[in-house]
Amino acid sequence: MLLLASLMLMLAGCQSNNEKNVDSSQEQSQETAEVAIEEEEQVATEVSEPMEQEQAPFTGEMVEEKVDARPVAVMVNNDIKARPQSGLHQADVVYEVLAEGDITRLLAIFHSEMPETVGPVRSSRAYFVDLAKAYDALYVFHGWSPGAKEKIQAGEVDGINGLTYDGTLFKRASFRKAPHNSYISSENIQKGAEQLNYETQAEVQPFTFLKKGQINPYEGTALEQVKIEYSSRQATHVEYRYDAERKAYVRYSGGVKHTDLETEEEIVAHNVFLVETSHLVVDKQGRREIDITSGGNGVLIQHGERFDVEWKSVDGKILPYKNGEQVPLIPGKTWIQIIPDLEKVIY
Repeated sequence: MLLLASLMLMLAGCQSNNEKNVDSSQEQSQETAEVAIEEEEQVATEVSEPMEQEQAPFTGEMVEEKVDARPVAVMVNNDIKARPQSGLHQADVVYEVLAEGDITRLLAIFHSEMPETVGPVRSSRAYFVDLAKAYDALYVFHGWSPGAKEKIQAGEVDGINGLTYDGTLFKRASFRKAPHNSYISSENIQKGAEQLNYETQAEVQPFTFLKKGQINPYEGTALEQVKIEYSSRQATHVEYRYDAERKAYVRYSGGVKHTDLETEEEIVAHNVFLVETSHLVVDKQGRREIDITSGGNGVLIQHGERFDVEWKSVDGKILPYKNGEQVPLIPGKTWIQIIPDLEKVIY
């Protein structure tokens, strides 16, 4: 009897230990599962949280990080022998303005992105200095008119001149002839700014943009394409054709789709701003004085429509106005065409 009782006690003890082991194992499994669920929830939360983004001041588009670099303004050659150019597709804003005769020149403002190479770089004119000054931009050019030289040497802008740095910061391309072959890299722009002790960072005042889904409240006219003729020569003709899928206008220059030299990417504009102002030839070389301060009539083209507006110079920037209020741009690239006469524009 005593032996039987001992055996029964031993069996009971083993059963109790087994139950404890099973309970312990179940608890560990449950804890592991709970930890796994918590980790999954944490990962899901991390994935679902949207990244903080900043609005680029001159395009209105969202960028991952705030751009605190100083804007860069580059004089770009637009002679037919200089096309296609390099880097224009990455400019936030581009001004097209007559130089001498019927040839236009381009002032490209870079901020939200910077191409590896820009060019061909060409010489400055006084009104281009004023436009660059409005952005407090590092001003890149190759040569200057007497009026531009006076302004730049007076310190109105921080300039990097190809006449001084030809062959060092500026490189000559072998596939084109001078003066249509001067190029500069973004690396050399930065290097030049540092050599000249220029400030390379800045707080930038943004343009006014429509928010996502908004449209301008003003009455517009549907517009699929527009043509600007700077003279009777086809090489001077500029067209913008609307691409509804991209909600942008594809640019044509001299009857040819305007593309980037290296990437062959099409140049598009989400806002095309036509600015009418007086042009006065002032010397035997055909140089001009162009009024970019007094304001006047303009046409803003965006989202497949055109709007008759006025233009005003606000802190040196040319902006669209209607009934005394600034007309917002839509997010994207902006091209500003400064012309002598809106009557010569073909819609």
